[in-house]
Amino acid sequence: MNAIVEFTVIPIGTGVSLSAYVAACERILAESGLSYELHANGTNVEGEWDEVMAVIKRCHEVLHGMGVPRLSTLVKIGTRTDRDQKMDEKVASVREKLGEQ
Repeated sequence: MNAIVEFTVIPIGTGVSLSAYVAACERILAESGLSYELHANGTNVEGEWDEVMAVIKRCHEVLHGMGVPRLSTLVKIGTRTDRDQKMDEKVASVREKLGEQ
């Protein structure tokens, strides 16, 4: 099943700056071959359900390996059964409607 997922991994007990941990997860995503997009409060990724969940799990493994004692992860998942849909198609649909105004 194809999924479009937004997730945010929140390291706890590491101090204020989190960019090194975000960068570590972005490297994992780049290596995965999945389509993804970093944004200000998380990352969007699309692909087969199991592959996306494996990437999120890998982020946990790597961040714990970096010494993070605790992680909290927020995940929002969208799936469709009527057709395949990509992240960029969802955004394009909204932009098209904005052009109608």
